[in-house]
Amino acid sequence: MEKDQLSRKLAVILHADVVGSTSLVQKNEALAHERIQNAFNNFSETIGAYGGIAREIRGDALVAEFNRASDAVAAAVAFQAKNEESNVAYNDDIRPELRIGISLGEVIIADNTITGAGVVLAQRLEQLADPGGVVLQGSVTETVPERLPFEFESLGEQTIKGFDQPVRAFIAKLRSGEKLPEPEVISSRQIKKHGEFKTLGKLSIAILPFTNMSNDPAQEFFSDGITDDIITELSRYPELSVVARNSAFSFKNRPADVQQIASELGVNYILEGSIQRDKTRLRVTARLVETDSGRHVWGEKYDRELEDIFKLQDDLTMHVVGSITPQVELAELQRSRKLSDTNLSAYELALKAQALSYDAVRVADRDMLNQAMSIADQALNLDKMCTHALWTRGMGCVFQYLYGWSTDPGGALRFAIEVADHLIGIDPSNARSYIVRAWAYQYRREYDLALADYRRALELNPNLALNLFTMAW
Repeated sequence: MEKDQLSRKLAVILHADVVGSTSLVQKNEALAHERIQNAFNNFSETIGAYGGIAREIRGDALVAEFNRASDAVAAAVAFQAKNEESNVAYNDDIRPELRIGISLGEVIIADNTITGAGVVLAQRLEQLADPGGVVLQGSVTETVPERLPFEFESLGEQTIKGFDQPVRAFIAKLRSGEKLPEPEVISSRQIKKHGEFKTLGKLSIAILPFTNMSNDPAQEFFSDGITDDIITELSRYPELSVVARNSAFSFKNRPADVQQIASELGVNYILEGSIQRDKTRLRVTARLVETDSGRHVWGEKYDRELEDIFKLQDDLTMHVVGSITPQVELAELQRSRKLSDTNLSAYELALKAQALSYDAVRVADRDMLNQAMSIADQALNLDKMCTHALWTRGMGCVFQYLYGWSTDPGGALRFAIEVADHLIGIDPSNARSYIVRAWAYQYRREYDLALADYRRALELNPNLALNLFTMAW
């Protein structure tokens, strides 16, 4: 595993900053910190409700990522309205106001930390906003549907520090007399609040620091290194939101049960483990826990000889990551089979479709596969960018071709390629998108194109079992 392998993707980036935070802290440090933290917590929930991921909170600033510009704008405008109401209720002048900037660009994600020109531009745009305001890059406004109740006031071309070309900037506001749009993206990241799980964002997992069970405190670096590497590698999976290292390590040497950790971090799954050294041998144990039920989904023990310490660390990381990601997917698919057929979100419908398509392929049931693809279409009617549903549609077309179930075999493969192209357009870092396209190219005997896509999937995620199996096959 190369340490410099990073996840790159095109994303909509939101950067928020507290106006005059130093002045607020000087007035009353404890109260200012409490209210700033409350504001960021409320904003993180709003971001999750609109399908975004709050990647980082850096002191008095927050960075979030969205797939759709419309969701980022809606979350920003919605939060500013709510935060204004919260501030009015305070009977003193310690009122945290935020400025928000939104950009579109390529970013790099590692250890759940997001960097790149897109982040820098969002930060620069935020500095153009008034307190309580939202400023967008011009290209962001162009992708927001006209049906949404927003208006954009041009600030003209702005000279932005660190960027060679001027950037068109716009102020985003809610149209007069209009209501804020309700969140359109509903999926499965769960945050426990007041004793009940609340659905937000996407599947999330926390990797807790592995416990050093050896008598030698010097082995602490190894247990921390394993944890760091697992966090980094799991961040390659776009369907998972991995809790940042700083948040996970706040539980190091701190007694807490699974439910408490889930409540504080807002995660579906927790990976915990321990490391024990005895002379020249090392034993690593790992356990994956579903936080809702407290059920142990997976567990494994690894015994290794101590030779090359860094090679050993990489080997263990790849084994753990390669094992737990299929287990998370399997647990979610099993959960989807128990869902009722009414009032399901796009994500839940997509999960049902995916589980049904896997069953259909396994038992070669044509009607079952058609039903799975129909459910995937229902999910796409709710959310046209639902990647799980698109994956099922693309995969379904390939297997319709393989089993001879399509009246237009060539058309089935063409449609699979179109779906894969759409998936790649939504998220170029999603390795499974390239696998669907590689399958279709392979069965069209376009082997060079297929091999290029398999290799690209391998570059994006060396641990994805589906790609490793297909390439070997």
